[in-house]
Amino acid sequence: MNLIDALNISATGLYAQRIRMNIISANLANVNTTRTPQGGPYRKKEVIFKAIEKEDFSSELERYLQGVKVLKIVESKKPFRIVYDPTHPDADKNGYVKYPNVNIIEEMVDLISAEKSYEANIAAINAIKNMINKSLEIGR
Repeated sequence: MNLIDALNISATGLYAQRIRMNIISANLANVNTTRTPQGGPYRKKEVIFKAIEKEDFSSELERYLQGVKVLKIVESKKPFRIVYDPTHPDADKNGYVKYPNVNIIEEMVDLISAEKSYEANIAAINAIKNMINKSLEIGR
């Protein structure tokens, strides 16, 4: 694998983690949304990643070092949070309101994980840039 391939792999990681952070932000922004255009409360969204496989398998090592992509974004099947609040405009006849299935603590942990993954990819890119610079200095 050459250094440009390594840069491309880290770039796919940056892109995937940026999408993950955007989805987490949307989940956090809608933590109290009880009514959506589709009807009912907001459903938590989750990002599904998939490894990018190389078409030309020149070696077994290269087969697994091609990067990552966002396969799809799915809605969580977790049950909604039910809260008794008969004064809420979206309360049912018994006074219960369905709130989104978003857990703020889980979202913050996921956000920290995505941030650390993003930082790791930045560190890898910086290390590759340093290697490229050092290799250019050899020719001087």
